Amino acid sequence: MLKLTYIYLTGKSEVKIWGLTGRERLQRMIMSIENARLVEKIDNLPENASLLIVNADYLFDIRVLNALLSIKNQMALYSHDNQLAAMRVSRDQGSRFLQLFERQNKDNILITALPRYTLDDLKIDFQQNLKKKDPPYILRITEKNHKLLEKELFSGSYKGVTDLVTKWIWPFPAFWCTHLCVRYGWKPNHVTWLSVLFAVLAGVAFWYGYFGVGLVMGWFMTFLDTVDGKLARVTVTSSRFGDVLDHGLDIIHPPLWYMAWGIGLAGTLTPIDNLDLLIWAMFFGYIGGRLCEGTFQLWLSKFDMFIWRKFDSFNRLITARRNPNLVLLTIGWYIERPDLGLLLVVAWHLISTAILTGRLLAGWQIWRKEGRLRSWLQDIDPARDRDILAVKLFTRAPIDPKRI
Repeated sequence: MLKLTYIYLTGKSEVKIWGLTGRERLQRMIMSIENARLVEKIDNLPENASLLIVNADYLFDIRVLNALLSIKNQMALYSHDNQLAAMRVSRDQGSRFLQLFERQNKDNILITALPRYTLDDLKIDFQQNLKKKDPPYILRITEKNHKLLEKELFSGSYKGVTDLVTKWIWPFPAFWCTHLCVRYGWKPNHVTWLSVLFAVLAGVAFWYGYFGVGLVMGWFMTFLDTVDGKLARVTVTSSRFGDVLDHGLDIIHPPLWYMAWGIGLAGTLTPIDNLDLLIWAMFFGYIGGRLCEGTFQLWLSKFDMFIWRKFDSFNRLITARRNPNLVLLTIGWYIERPDLGLLLVVAWHLISTAILTGRLLAGWQIWRKEGRLRSWLQDIDPARDRDILAVKLFTRAPIDPKRI
């Protein structure tokens, strides 16, 4: 069982980043950490308690906070501008250290006696949940830089490895839509429920052969699917229910869309023969691909299949997921061959699943010989290796402190 760490927040900045002050953001982050407890007073802590003092005038990467909680010894963490950002001390000296901390008296003998840490000293690996490797950060929050910090925080909320539409088309409009949601008090679950509505309406439109209308609603649904995740991350607002709803929708609706599209073709000038066989082939490809991904992560590694090798990350841009398939359906509708759009979707499912099956077998062979697999993200440095195409596409360059 992990030892409980008590966290005391100092700092008075009222500047808001995505609607939250640094203190409010840290409070939400700490609530999600099992072995951390936020306290208002230091003197009431139990004896031998472990105390972490955090400067809420800084924007903290959640990975930095977790790394600080894993450190057992006393220490002081310094930002890139050589200011105290956090301090881990014993409870009996907590009040004294807090006074020095709030005065930023970092040259005091008590402070200098603490082991000095910077971000380079924290063991922070790639982010499995976001399929990326970005440099960690602690950044001073000021009125002057808050817009830049919002952009950095939003960019950091994006998955590094994802489909081409999400990666290159949605970021700019999603940024402004997320701003509107924050301004008008919309929560991530509100956006998710709206995307559920558009997913249903798109399916109904496809079913009755209104492909153009369905595509508009389908694309809007995929856009909202991007916004709800970004809104949840930048505002530190997430729930178990929202996560299940979002991911459940992502899994269930795509094959139902394709089936509805096929049924809708019956009333057009280009109906498809052997539609039943085609739909079964689509389901086979869709389920087969998902099974390959799940088996890889459950059996062979703790990380996602698409961050194993650089090839797999490039493959994720176009593999048979909803957005690339929606591109194919849109092309078919645009050239007035919706039947061809569906045929392309089914063919692409089967091809993609064949590729994923091959990657699964390749991973199994290496796992059997070496006992473990290693992601290519673990062997690169986002700053040092910027000349490598995959690093440019799938990682973010370190934030230049001079810009902040």
